[in-house]
Amino acid sequence: MEFTHSEARKLFEEAYAHHMAGNIDEAIKLYKKSIELEPTAQAYTFLGWAYSMKRDFEKAIEYCKKAIELDPDYGNPYNDIGAYLIEMGRFEEAIPWLKRAITAKNYEPRHFPHMNLARAYMMMGKLYDALEEINNALRIEPNYKPAHVIKHQILAMLN
Repeated sequence: MEFTHSEARKLFEEAYAHHMAGNIDEAIKLYKKSIELEPTAQAYTFLGWAYSMKRDFEKAIEYCKKAIELDPDYGNPYNDIGAYLIEMGRFEEAIPWLKRAITAKNYEPRHFPHMNLARAYMMMGKLYDALEEINNALRIEPNYKPAHVIKHQILAMLN
């Protein structure tokens, strides 16, 4: 039986619904089935995200790298790798991935890598760099409340 793009997409959407409902193991199974039918950068990225929710960051990074191989212009896996490295305490290693997300041709939401870069810089004690990245995030998304919270935290640390 030949599978079509629409069937792979349907499996992806079903996986996402399970993912959002917290059924991570089922989501992983369905993302993998979708990828078997039609590998996409988005499906690999979301599969990685599902693994990150199980705190399996190495596997999450592995799937994000597969997404990048399929579509180097898709910014989400770069940002996600950076975020996972931050979670693992590997702040310095996260920086080039986040900078690549910032310059990626195809990426939404654009303020996220700036937020993650600010988090990495904060953890490294580079507060002025962190403040610069938060300001970049706020230029892109002025009403993003978490950026305002982090900005106030940074300003308090600088005083």
